[in-house]
Amino acid sequence: MRLLNLAAFCFVITSALFLYGLNYETRRLEADVMAHERAVQKARSDISVLKAERGHLSRPERIDPLARRLGLAPPTIEQLPTSESLADLQDPAIHAPGR
Repeated sequence: MRLLNLAAFCFVITSALFLYGLNYETRRLEADVMAHERAVQKARSDISVLKAERGHLSRPERIDPLARRLGLAPPTIEQLPTSESLADLQDPAIHAPGR
C-alpha cells in the first residue's frame, strides 16, 4: 500500500510539472503569435501610408511643373511611334516561319 501511495505521489508531482511546463510553453507561443500579429498590423499600416504617399507624389499637377523645370514637355505627334517602327522592334523569333 505504501508503494502505491508513493507511486501516486510521484505521478501527481510529474503531472504538475508537466502541466506547468505546458502552461509556460503555451504562454510563450501566445506571446509570439501576438508579436507576429502586431508586426503584420504594422506592415499593413505601413503599406497604407506608402500607397497614400505614392498617390500624393504621382499627382499630375505636382509632376508637371517639376518636369517642365527639367526641360521636359509632353510628347509631340512626331515622337509617337508608328506601327511600322513598332513592328521593327518586335522579336524576329516570334514571327519566324513554322510557328
